[in-house]
This record gives sequence, C-alpha cells and structure tokens, in this order.
Amino acid sequence: MSTTQSERLRELLEPLVRSQGLDLEEIAVDSVGRKRVLRVVVDSDEGADLDAVADVSRAVSAKLDETDAMGQAEYTLEVGTPGAERALTEHRHYHRAVDRLVRFQLHDGAGELVARILTVDDDGLDLEVPGVKGRKATTRRLAFEEIDRARVQVEFNRKDKTDMTEEEEA
Repeated sequence: MSTTQSERLRELLEPLVRSQGLDLEEIAVDSVGRKRVLRVVVDSDEGADLDAVADVSRAVSAKLDETDAMGQAEYTLEVGTPGAERALTEHRHYHRAVDRLVRFQLHDGAGELVARILTVDDDGLDLEVPGVKGRKATTRRLAFEEIDRARVQVEFNRKDKTDMTEEEEA
C-alpha cells in the first residue's frame, strides 16, 4: 500500500508535535519554482504562541535532518498557526471557536449562515444569529450533519461584554 509524502510526514511529525503540547493541524508540501516548501500548521486549545511555534519548528527541523523524509532536494520549512479566518474541519476546531463569529455553508443548497458559536457538544452547535436592522439576536441549533463548510470570520469592531452598557446587553 502506497502512502503519500504528506501522510508519511504526518506519521513522523505528529508524535513530535503532540509531545510539545500542540496538535498537528496540517502538512503540505508545495513546489515553488525549483524549491519545495514544507508547511506545518500547529495549534492547541489555548492557542500557540511564538515561543511554542519556534520550539516546534526547531524540533521538526531536527527530526527532518535525522531522516530522509524530505529526500535530498532542498526545501524550506515553514511552521505556523492556522490564522484568523481558519476553516473548521475537526470537532476540536469548533470548541476552539466558541464565542467567535463563523460563516457556515449549509448542505443541500440550504444557503449560508453567519452566527456566533455559543456551545458545542457531540451532536452540533448552539448559535447566536445576529439580529438584522435593529432586531434582537436569536438562538439556533445546528447539527454537524447540516454543515458543509465553516470558517471563522474576523471581527474588527466587536464590543466586549465589559465594554457594553447595561442597556446594550439587555
């Protein structure tokens, strides 16, 4: 049975990344001109700060130097986090996105929904759907089976609960 280079790299690097307290979210080997780029994306429930990313980068680099997993051709290693507008593809991603605004593409052409994740359980999500044109926000239950794709949205002007007056909260 043949495995791809990305699968072999995942098998090699996942235990190493986990030992650093992080999850291996993605591995991609891309060709850029004559060079190759190995992109490794890591994260955790608490997030991954720059020091943690640097530690993992050094550990991954050392492990790759010990093996022939990348072959003899030159490559560049890039280790980072998923970014602000990450796609939610695993159950743990939804847990990490609690209190974040998410754009959902729903199955079977049911359309699109933008809502804030309030809670997550094994079956789905409880959401707060923002009100439109002065209307109050509503809550909605969304089962995982209804979701085709989901992506966190960047919010530039979100008010924290601590910044709101009692009138705004009500």
